[in-house]
Amino acid sequence: MMAYGCPSDAVDEYLRLGETTAPLCLEHFVEGIINLFGDEYLRRPTPEDLQRLLDIGEIRGFPEMIGSIDCMHWKWKNCPTTWKCQYTRGSGKPTIVLEAVASQDLWIWHAFFRPPDGIYPKWATFVQSIPLPQGPKVSLFATHQEAVRKDVERAFGVLQARFAIVKNQALLWDKIKIGKIMRACIILHNMIVEDERNGYTQFDVSVFAQPESNRSSQVDFTYSTAMPSNLGNMMSIRNRVYDNTIHQQLKTVLVKHI
Repeated sequence: MMAYGCPSDAVDEYLRLGETTAPLCLEHFVEGIINLFGDEYLRRPTPEDLQRLLDIGEIRGFPEMIGSIDCMHWKWKNCPTTWKCQYTRGSGKPTIVLEAVASQDLWIWHAFFRPPDGIYPKWATFVQSIPLPQGPKVSLFATHQEAVRKDVERAFGVLQARFAIVKNQALLWDKIKIGKIMRACIILHNMIVEDERNGYTQFDVSVFAQPESNRSSQVDFTYSTAMPSNLGNMMSIRNRVYDNTIHQQLKTVLVKHI
């Protein structure tokens, strides 16, 4: 059902399962995948992961880039009538949105399942694309950024090719169960990426391991999210992230860098 996206009544004779038993087995399977492997394959980047991602971003011409962010719409066929307005946007069909950040090797580092809403706020942590670039420098930057942005689009395409259940319309009524199916598919996708990563990695980051390397982004390996913090520090960091001026300065610097 996950791989081919077939309804439950299509496998009752083949698997000798009742029409109501098949969805129950799927529910138990996805919960088992999440409980057993969720902490490992839906984890935050470790300091080593983060340093590798930053090194790859620098090689590709985007220093301090961790990954590419985008959204994928999953049509919700059996969306309850009372929720249709909340989950309907331009297409006129109810959809649930997967917001994800993917790296060059197609590993999905961040996954957030939610109703359709705005994306790409002008924060210091995001660099938006330029829809109508003016001038050679800006045009060159837009071309490079669109190429890098393909990472997350390829990740969505591979995810849907591997698990047709997220390509076809969602047939369940319960949005919590739908979210668990998506999380399980992402976990299995990341497991496959980890197994196949060495076969198609195109960037050699060993050059940054040399003492004379001049990497521009260095991870603080002594930092831990478990460290105590105070409200003042948190508000200061929040203000810097939400600062539109820093956002524009970052985009200007990247345009000149490219």
